[in-house]
Amino acid sequence: MAAAGGLWSCADPSRWAAVLECRGAVLRARAGPQGRLEALDRWYREELPAAIKARAEKHVTRDELERLLAWKLARGRFRPRLQQLVAANTPELVVQRSAAAFRLLPDMHAAVMALCALRGVGPATASAVLAAGAPEVAAFMSEEAVAAVPGLPALQDTVKHYLLYLSRVQERATALSQGSAFGLWTPHYVETALWTWAVGRKMCPDLLPNLGPSPVLAEDTKPAKKRRTQAE
Repeated sequence: MAAAGGLWSCADPSRWAAVLECRGAVLRARAGPQGRLEALDRWYREELPAAIKARAEKHVTRDELERLLAWKLARGRFRPRLQQLVAANTPELVVQRSAAAFRLLPDMHAAVMALCALRGVGPATASAVLAAGAPEVAAFMSEEAVAAVPGLPALQDTVKHYLLYLSRVQERATALSQGSAFGLWTPHYVETALWTWAVGRKMCPDLLPNLGPSPVLAEDTKPAKKRRTQAE
């Protein structure tokens, strides 16, 4: 059984890595017998990044954006209206706006805004696109990961909220990378570990490692404010 203190309060990179290794088992528990989420997650983490990297100019296609949205909705809360909106974008516009977004990095505000010009794409979906193509600087804004970061205001699907969240995640990635046998921690890895911990605590706590006592950062001793979830 994992400790009740929460992953964010743990400063040991080896324990974060142990949580990350549980992702597959937690994902299977979350996906259920049909396993659709497993297939979508494998595509998002392996095939999509490879496809983006192989292109002369980084971008995503409309088909990829629709599939990415299906992954996002399967991982969190299902909102069919978003799928209809995303499908209304022309293939040319999706390529144009996503290519512009990747060119604008590391200006995260500008990159997210470029993607948000597409119908059905808010900061959360934009963050998933950027994390797939630039995991070294971007992290998906999942509800579970946001809720795991203490001190953030109530969850909002806004660029301002994403930048606050990303700043904290980037700082944690830098801290975990120092002296870590795991290697370089990216914001993408940090989000994945936070999601794994949060979902695993609810669905299969016995699969998670015991974090045990570990150093606690001063910022993590502050009580988190109550959060409310708004539309993504």
